[in-house]
Parts: sequence; C-alpha cells; structure tokens
Amino acid sequence: MAITRRLCAKQQRALEILTRLKRLYPDATCSLKFETPVQLLVATILSAQCTDERVNQVTPALFERFPDAVAFANADVAELEHYIKSTGFYRNKARHIQGACRRIVEVYGGQVPKVMEDLLSLPGVARKTANVVLAHGFGILGGVTVDTHVKRLSQRFGLTTETDPVKIERDLMRLVPQPDWENWSIRLIYHGRAVCQARQPHCEGCELVDLCATGKQLLGVR
Repeated sequence: MAITRRLCAKQQRALEILTRLKRLYPDATCSLKFETPVQLLVATILSAQCTDERVNQVTPALFERFPDAVAFANADVAELEHYIKSTGFYRNKARHIQGACRRIVEVYGGQVPKVMEDLLSLPGVARKTANVVLAHGFGILGGVTVDTHVKRLSQRFGLTTETDPVKIERDLMRLVPQPDWENWSIRLIYHGRAVCQARQPHCEGCELVDLCATGKQLLGVR
C-alpha cells in the first residue's frame, strides 16, 4: 500500500511538472534538422556528446553529399569522417553511421525500420536514438527518450533513483502517460538547457522549484 501511495504521488508530481513544461515551452520540438528518417537517424547518432546546434551546422553539406542510406553505405569512410569531424568522436560515429546504413540497405530495403527491436539491431543505435527516430521520424511513441538532460532533471525531481538510462526510462514510462512520453523528453531537454543546467542550475527563477526536492534543498526551502 505504501509503495502504491508513493507511486501515485510521483505520478501526480510528474503530471504537474509536464503541465508546467507545456506552458513554459509550448512550441518545443526536436532541435535536429532533417527531412527523412535516415537523416534523422544520422543526425541523432552525431548528436552524442555534441550539441544539436553543431550537428545542424554539419548536416546540410553532409546530407547533400550523402542523401540516403545507399549513399552512406557506399561512402568512403575517410570522406565521411571529414564531413562530421567537428561533432567529436567522428571515427566511431562514421563507423556506426555506415554500419547502420549498410544494414538498412541489406536487410530493410533501404528504409529505416519502424520497429524498436529492428532499430536496436543497427550499429550505434541504443534506445535513446531509437526512441527519437520512432517519435520524430514516424510518430510512434515506443518509449521515453533519456538523454543527459532527461536523466539529470528526472533525478533532481526525485522521479527516479536509477542511473542507467534504460532503468530511468522504465521508471518514467510508469509515471508519464504514453501520449506524453516525447512531450516529457523534449520539454525537459529545453528546461535543462535554459534553466536546470548541470553545473549551475538557476533554481531562483525556476517555475518548477516547488516540485523539485533538489532545488528546494539548494535554496534552503522546505
């Protein structure tokens, strides 16, 4: 019974957080620029340990040179590395992009698959990338995208004590209604960038601080 009450309390807090986030960031959407699911997949792989702003600076020329999965699959890897070098970890990213696109061509007829398990079979694709592609490439809500912002804020709000992204996602899927799974992630990302930053969260001006145990502790508020 006590566990059920705690879960219900967390669900209510999560819903209130989501309501306020929707008000604060009504037009929030995926920051990555893309036109096709393949481009979204590639951009999401590039966004690891890199800002979306930097990725968006790189992808116009990249997508002009390599417009589809076939082009990426057949790319000269050194040339591919040259285009994405400024995103960091470019050798691993180039290998993952080419490996994923080769499998897409060989197994899925050149089309990005729409099933979570199939996406997870692609090199370099974990649940975060798969969730982004499903949600923004196909409108399929397969889970909650957990990036560094979502992880940090969900922990600060006391909605999870887990550190593993897969376990954090599991906790959040119990708290947030499925139609709002991507709403939750996108708006937490916006709030993490603007207010609840990693090193210096701006708790004083945060409109969610009364719902945040960490923020109240930092401000000395009960």
